Amino acid sequence: MRMPEPDAEVVARKGEIVKALQEIVPGEGVIFDPKELAAYESDGLTAYRQPPLITVLPETVEQVSGVLRYCHEQKIKVVPRGAGTSLSGGALPLADGILLGLGKFNRILEIDYENRCVVAQPGVTNLGITKAVEHRGFYYAPDPSSQIACSIGGNIAENSGGVHCLKYGLTTNNVLGLELVLIDGTVLRVGGKHLEAEGYDLLGLLTGSEGLLAVVTEVTVRILRQPATARALLLGFDSSEAAGDCVAAVIAAGIIPGGMEMMDRPAIHAAEDFVNAGYPRDVEALLIVELDGPEAEVNHLIERCSDIARSKGAVYERLSQSEEERAVFWAGRKAAFPAVGRISPDYYCMDGTIPRHRLPEVLRRMREMSERYGLRVANVFHAGDGNLHPLILYDANRPGELQRAEEFGSEILKLCVEVGGVLTGEHGVGVEKRDLMPSMFSETDLKQQQRVKCAFDPDHLLNPGKVFPQLHRCAELGRMHIHRGQVPFPDIPRF
Repeated sequence: MRMPEPDAEVVARKGEIVKALQEIVPGEGVIFDPKELAAYESDGLTAYRQPPLITVLPETVEQVSGVLRYCHEQKIKVVPRGAGTSLSGGALPLADGILLGLGKFNRILEIDYENRCVVAQPGVTNLGITKAVEHRGFYYAPDPSSQIACSIGGNIAENSGGVHCLKYGLTTNNVLGLELVLIDGTVLRVGGKHLEAEGYDLLGLLTGSEGLLAVVTEVTVRILRQPATARALLLGFDSSEAAGDCVAAVIAAGIIPGGMEMMDRPAIHAAEDFVNAGYPRDVEALLIVELDGPEAEVNHLIERCSDIARSKGAVYERLSQSEEERAVFWAGRKAAFPAVGRISPDYYCMDGTIPRHRLPEVLRRMREMSERYGLRVANVFHAGDGNLHPLILYDANRPGELQRAEEFGSEILKLCVEVGGVLTGEHGVGVEKRDLMPSMFSETDLKQQQRVKCAFDPDHLLNPGKVFPQLHRCAELGRMHIHRGQVPFPDIPRF
């Protein structure tokens, strides 16, 4: 993996930079001791490590603005960081850059039940929002497996999903407003409590931008009423292909479950050993299908899903009989990642998305890859929306295994694009998928995306080295002329 060469001049000025930052963020908010910086050397993609030059932990928007303004004036790179749970290296520091940690922005500022929204600082955990409103019968729908730890600001950066995103959408479908700080220190607001904002969809642009455009300091999200009834159905199959066929058939029948997850045998056994969720051990694939809504509707849809599953060869069926049992079914799925960590010294968590009807084919080809690379793989999927999370098992202490795991993962992601999918569903591009971007986008596509970055960050100071395999200077991108027939559109300005 290539990262930009450190700027020797900036590194040599470390003492001067520390003093300037301490004036902006007094007290213990500036960390520069090498031993203390080790805590920030990686995010959830622990295969890559790089201590930052300095870590800054601001507590106010004014401090964030002051840090960014100083870095803009001094041409110092900045890497924003939330809870550090990113699995794509999105918060990997730079040796000549400031790591801007937002962990102290951890308060819920307002709960507005009348408008069904919550205003929170970016360091509030995903689950913390639901915990704050569940006593009134509300919840926040996007629920990544890491929801107990991941921050809502990080969810904005990566456009996170979760097991219930099939019916209720990703982060982008549930965020209403943002307060953000640009690299020059400008503070601005986009959206608000209203459902739709006028003008360009800047919320859509910023959600999933991976810290390349701005630093988020406040988030307004929609909250939903908890459904009257929710029941989970466990369905076991003799093959992953049969389970994949069932997923496609359920969606084709016009049924949109609240959640639809899939696990293969290695993941089933790991989760069952870890959580004791009551999963069957004698099946090759397991579907968890949750139906929610009015009780009569849920009962009807359960029957339809059962009929479809039996027609696709289901050999096991179990329906939750209580809210506690439903929660246990989901606890096993949400613990799948740490559970797999008990059966392998290391694992590489992938994230790609495919059209649902190609799932059986992709599973078959991944099995062939597993045999070819000599590495086991445990599969955990957001099956309903085609978001795959293959966990490639390896041992970093064995020479060459990490490299083989990375090559295996790259081949999986290229396969996702080949069958009409995309490189990421919710983990982002970061550094992990950065060099695979040309497999999905042309050079023209990538340059146009960089023009957007130039509009926000003309000196490429915010999170450089992420997403784009080659970084062009804004002046090098030049002007792009678009013609339709003989009538030219206005030039796009040079940034």
